Amino acid sequence: MLNTRRNSSRSLCWSSQATAPTGRPGSSFPARPAARRPGGGTHPLTQAADNARLFEYEQRVKSAFDAIVPVLKKVSALQHEEEFEQRAQMMAREQLGFELPEHILADAWVEQLDMKRLFAWCVFETYRRFCDDFFSADPLSEPEKQSFQTFLQDCGFHTLDISPCADGRLAHVIHYVLRLPYRAVRRKSYAGAMFDIEDSLAKWTETELLRFREGRPNTADAPTRYLKAVVYHFSSVDPNHEGCAAHGSDTGRAARAGLERLQAFQQAVQNSFCCGASIDLLLIGLDTDTDAIRVHVPDAQGEIDLDDYLDARELYDVTRTLPAQQAETRIAEHVQRSAPGAPEGMLRLITYLLRNNFSQIDYVHHYHGEHYDDIGHAERFIGAGIGFEEVQLRNLTYFAYLDTVEEAAQDLDVGVKIFTRLNISHGLPIPVVVRYDYHGHVPGARDRAIAHCERVANALTTRYDGIAARGLLHTLLVVRDCHSGGRIEVLGSSLSEQLQEAH
Repeated sequence: MLNTRRNSSRSLCWSSQATAPTGRPGSSFPARPAARRPGGGTHPLTQAADNARLFEYEQRVKSAFDAIVPVLKKVSALQHEEEFEQRAQMMAREQLGFELPEHILADAWVEQLDMKRLFAWCVFETYRRFCDDFFSADPLSEPEKQSFQTFLQDCGFHTLDISPCADGRLAHVIHYVLRLPYRAVRRKSYAGAMFDIEDSLAKWTETELLRFREGRPNTADAPTRYLKAVVYHFSSVDPNHEGCAAHGSDTGRAARAGLERLQAFQQAVQNSFCCGASIDLLLIGLDTDTDAIRVHVPDAQGEIDLDDYLDARELYDVTRTLPAQQAETRIAEHVQRSAPGAPEGMLRLITYLLRNNFSQIDYVHHYHGEHYDDIGHAERFIGAGIGFEEVQLRNLTYFAYLDTVEEAAQDLDVGVKIFTRLNISHGLPIPVVVRYDYHGHVPGARDRAIAHCERVANALTTRYDGIAARGLLHTLLVVRDCHSGGRIEVLGSSLSEQLQEAH
């Protein structure tokens, strides 16, 4: 079995500066030219056209966020010059795509421009535009959703439920790293991938009820199972510092914790609904520097060995010179040898995931070099609550899925610690989008979602009152009717009343 670890002592220098983007016709988001590096060829199974499309989308969105600081620096330098407001607005329109709040600009002659509030407002406005673009233009359209659902059922599974770490370097794991249609996969992220067992148990129960009552995604008598997966992560470039913060950058500890949580969930299902309700488990590791995965293949009894895994990077290397069909056959053979006697459907799915990951390995190599420049955290905002299906991009968002601040205190504390280094250390506030999606066909659902937003926003201010009082934590309150598939609805923010109206 292919099973080695790659470490590198190569030193890195990360820069947070971004080039101001230029406009792109037909899109509400700006784009900047791709700075490609020579990649030296691709794997025969790599989907190069998909890579180009996904890279354009990633650059377009991230450029919009990364343009904020450079533009605000220019605005700050102009604040005591003549026609400051007009010049600032022109600059913002041309380089950010929207105007700045007049209220803040108008007061700049009296005292220093409030850059903290202005920065938070720009992040929130960029997020709103990003969401509007996502839900109206459907830039990550998924014509393959139904074909994947059919393939999944052919493999013996009716649901794929994945819990990655909340770290922003895994936010793209579904659509980019594994190349799966995000609407066909349940994703819920937690610090250290330590998912909530009760929440997953409730989702399992809901899924089985839908199968029994409505035959969705298939009928209850179909011989398929619920597949629960965990994605832990590690760093090949700086394994001692840029691994999973929730597990002290200890890869073994992260993998072991993920497996133990999976086993506890499986036991919870069996204890609640008898052994016949058993589910299948899958453990995946992700190198966040290169996006190569390792898959711990379950054996014939469904057991997972932490010391045995298939490394996609190694499989990529040994099949790179083969014709496409032979390469796929060779991958399947490696998977089969790794777990003789394991269910054929599980082996087919793992082969599929490894093959898909080859495209992402080439994606990183072609557009970023040997690995990403930002091997550490570089998230733009914290997403707290329930929703965020539109976030499918690496290092865009740190997730904290929660019903209450108290139950998700660990996840939030990790996020605030990350942003203390990213933002507060530079005098910038932490932008937090508090979001609750609801089902509009359920009576009172919108009102309850709004109440959730307000309660969580108030609890955040209370828990982090020290930084909030200094203007270093701001919240945007958002709800969305996921039943209708519409855009987000902005309720308000922690900014001044004038800024709330501007949103």
